[in-house]
Amino acid sequence: MEVGMREMRGRLFCFRGECMRKLLRIAGLIAFMAIVQSAWATNASGTWKGAVDFQGTSVPLTFHLTTANDGAVTGTVEGLPTTPVEIRDGKVNGDSITFWVNTDYQGQTYKLVYTGKITEGQIAFTLATEDGSWSAQLAAMKSAETPVAAPAPADVTGTWKGAFDFQGTSMLLTIHLSSATGGAVTGTVEGLPTTPAEIHEGKLNGDTTTFWVITDYQGQKYKLVYTGKITAGQIAFTFGTDDGTWSAQLTVTKA
Repeated sequence: MEVGMREMRGRLFCFRGECMRKLLRIAGLIAFMAIVQSAWATNASGTWKGAVDFQGTSVPLTFHLTTANDGAVTGTVEGLPTTPVEIRDGKVNGDSITFWVNTDYQGQTYKLVYTGKITEGQIAFTLATEDGSWSAQLAAMKSAETPVAAPAPADVTGTWKGAFDFQGTSMLLTIHLSSATGGAVTGTVEGLPTTPAEIHEGKLNGDTTTFWVITDYQGQKYKLVYTGKITAGQIAFTFGTDDGTWSAQLTVTKA
């Protein structure tokens, strides 16, 4: 009886050992497939070209993509009204790629979300505004061009002065800006009814800076949103209330 029990325990141990070996083999296979999938995802790197139909007009777009080992995607999109624009939150997961960009159209900033399916030499994109009010399809083909790095944000640190027209009166503004690594912008705007007004959510994206301030006018608070195009020694701003009821142009030069 005792011999039989020992033999049974031995068989049970071997059975358990075989099960454990099978489990380890399966786990190893899963890990290997994950590594292969991650390596394959790097095929998104490169320059891709296509065109999107916008109100009956074919608009060429060029994507410069770089994929890291962890699937993160960086790069730029050329051909939008704001160009080039930097890719944000880019990711590759298997044969799918997603990212978003900000671009301006008729004085308003839009967030465009891209979702793409990668096949050999092609990415089939669906692109749409974040609120879903507009969408389009785009097939981008891989080009032989080398991907280019995203442009470094301009340095806007300093004091900038200019004037804008408000109901026939020239209003002087002084803008103190400080830009940090990563594109964050801080500072103040002097010359508004509330002065100085602190800059909020200041950002640099290539040659464009955006921020907003709060000011009072006739006992009411207003949020003024600034979008500026930076050139050497100058920033050309469009700014106005966040509800779009009032806007103005302002060009400031570095003091």
